[in-house]
Amino acid sequence: MRLLRDPLLWLIAVFIALLAVMPYSSTLFSWLFPELERPVYLQDSFMALAFKHLMLVGVSSVVAIVIGVGLGVAVTRPAGLEFRSLVETITAAGQTFPPVAVLAIAVPVMGFGQQPAIIALVLYGLLPILQGTLAGIGAVPEATKEIAMGAGMSRWQMLRKVELPLAAPLILAGIRTSVIINIGTAAIASTVGASTLGSPIIIGLSGFNTAYVIQGALLVALAAIVVDRLFERVLRHITRHAE
Repeated sequence: MRLLRDPLLWLIAVFIALLAVMPYSSTLFSWLFPELERPVYLQDSFMALAFKHLMLVGVSSVVAIVIGVGLGVAVTRPAGLEFRSLVETITAAGQTFPPVAVLAIAVPVMGFGQQPAIIALVLYGLLPILQGTLAGIGAVPEATKEIAMGAGMSRWQMLRKVELPLAAPLILAGIRTSVIINIGTAAIASTVGASTLGSPIIIGLSGFNTAYVIQGALLVALAAIVVDRLFERVLRHITRHAE
């Protein structure tokens, strides 16, 4: 009974149900948009689009996490301190560079498909992860580090056993922001041939089909909400154990 009261499970159930019933919702969308001959997107399965969308976000997010956390750790070490401002500037520039422009540059080199989309999403998702890592490691009290050093820990042991565990909540908060941003941004990957929940949106915009746009946008938004709630649950668990 307790599981049935979990709002997260209800959100997941609603998302899956919408994916399943959307192809059969022509009556509803015909009533909402009577001028449309094809009110429901049927070129691809919504289930398949959601899977490919989340896989694209997952792959790009893993790459961004490895790079972002790695850079954040590197520039907080004594040997990397002088590169911190340069890394922050380059990473910030990566997010201010429009993803569409990245796709336009990458497609002639890599062709259509997921590869240019992954590059754009990685560049767009790096900044929050780097900032979260820097803030998390920077928030570790100096007294705690001194105690760890006094206990005979090496710098690597101190990083692994003290700094990263204490910085985990802020690092995860940065990852959370990055992933949520990428769920929405991944929709534009359909402009370069990647199958995502953005496909109905792009086709709807090009064909002046508002129903397609609503179907895609609704599912992208709900996917972002579900993932955000999942991160909130994990963050709450980590914070509780860190206290």
